[in-house]
Amino acid sequence: MLEELIGIAIEAGRAVLEIYTSDTFFVKEKSDKSPLTLADEKSHDIIYKRLTAVFPDIPVISEEGKDIAYDLRKGYERFFLVDPLDGTKEFVNKNGEFTINIALIENNLPVAGVIYIPVSNETYYGSVHLGSFKIDSAGIVSPINVSSKSIDDELDVVQSRSHSGEEESRFYSKYRVRNKLSKGSSLKICLVAEGKADLYFRSGPTYEWDIAAGHAILLGANGFFVTKDYEKQNYNKPALLNTGFVASSFPVTGLK
Repeated sequence: MLEELIGIAIEAGRAVLEIYTSDTFFVKEKSDKSPLTLADEKSHDIIYKRLTAVFPDIPVISEEGKDIAYDLRKGYERFFLVDPLDGTKEFVNKNGEFTINIALIENNLPVAGVIYIPVSNETYYGSVHLGSFKIDSAGIVSPINVSSKSIDDELDVVQSRSHSGEEESRFYSKYRVRNKLSKGSSLKICLVAEGKADLYFRSGPTYEWDIAAGHAILLGANGFFVTKDYEKQNYNKPALLNTGFVASSFPVTGLK
């Protein structure tokens, strides 16, 4: 399945890259005031059609196709959760830090995920059963793992390029921070998964499709992922909306 998901993500990513490198691309505003591009819609169409063709028995919930009634989807024991273009603001701002995200959810928890970066042609993927890996731009596959640092070490932390604020600053002030790294989209979770950062706190809400693939990859890399209230992060909630979260290479609690 992971091989299929990687291929689907790359196909969608190449279509997105064609639009990204064109002279112009149309941007419109969604109901929540966030930007929507032709690339979001094109990627969704490719991923949805491929997933439903290859895995007809597994439902798909996607950011651009999320209007499935909760009464219908609440019984899903297994489904794909898709963000066809994570980091639309990064796409619009032309900084290259956007991704294609596909996750498999079982019993409301992520068990496998793929994150493809079209601009760099790199892929992160993994599962809770098989571990996590990175495919570089030359096609070389390497296992990834979180750092070996403990909660009392000097830490490299990561923050959102677009969404950091005072609550993040207060959170990080409780730790011995060596460096602060900024990234867009789900790449922040990938930095923790591959050991380039040790801790990532997000105060504000996210949608489930924003974090599911990264969550699965982080677990496969022996990392930890909890809500900002230090509870288990579950999926397929009524509004598909999360509170903030903590992604880390070590267990965290509210006591630090």
